[in-house]
Amino acid sequence: MELTDSLRQRLLAAQANEITEYNIYTRIAATLPREENRKILEQIAADELRHYNEWKSYTKQEVSPKWLLVWFYVLVARLFGFTFGVKLMEQGEESAQANYAEIAKSIPDAVRIHREEEEHEDRLLDMLDEERLRYAGSVVLGLNDALVELTGALAGLTLALQNVQLIALSGLITGIAASLSMAASEYLSTRSEATDKHPVRAAVYTGIAYIITVTLLILPYLLLHNEYVCLAISLTTAVLIIAAFNYYISVAKGENFRRRFTEMAGLSLSVAGFSFVIGYFIRLWLGVEI
Repeated sequence: MELTDSLRQRLLAAQANEITEYNIYTRIAATLPREENRKILEQIAADELRHYNEWKSYTKQEVSPKWLLVWFYVLVARLFGFTFGVKLMEQGEESAQANYAEIAKSIPDAVRIHREEEEHEDRLLDMLDEERLRYAGSVVLGLNDALVELTGALAGLTLALQNVQLIALSGLITGIAASLSMAASEYLSTRSEATDKHPVRAAVYTGIAYIITVTLLILPYLLLHNEYVCLAISLTTAVLIIAAFNYYISVAKGENFRRRFTEMAGLSLSVAGFSFVIGYFIRLWLGVEI
């Protein structure tokens, strides 16, 4: 068929998209140690290459990948996990979907190719098995407990003690003890459940998530001198941690970001506000002046 300039440009854009994704999947697959995951990504890459060649049969032209996008998504997959990397890439395809819809007006095969990509890729991506996502529940436990407990403790201590060094000391002692306690509890809980998670790894994920959260929340009290500014920074940090983690989970596991974020942030900030008030009344009751 004879192509108009507009249709040719759309086909070339589709070609570029397919060959770019082929290179992304191929390079990520090459880094995976587990054969099952590697084969899944290689199968998706083969589909992308087949679709590229189908578009090429119309344009009779080779197209280069968008190498900047290739290296970006490969880097994201290295840093945050291959499941997050490939699903983040799939989320950013609104323009490609609109392009397919326009192509389909002239080339009916575009509907089939688009449907193949959506159904096949979704099914294959759901088969990916990544350790960090299997232990996401343990990370959630560590993060959520640290955020709720420590934001509450810091808010109460800020008003009760009004001394950044004492607040930092109390927060560190509370946080380290609680992280060890939570890791031990997760170990015992996982060991007693019928699950494929390893108890020690689950405990390590919980403990590390807790300690990292504790460190980030207490850091302002170690660097600054105004306890109220420190509290404001800590609460802002808590919200940012909640937002970043829930965005990661929403992309990697296909869950609702807004609902998870609102629930977790609301719980942490509510506890902090309640603890701030409790700290004020306890200070009045005990008549503590530092």
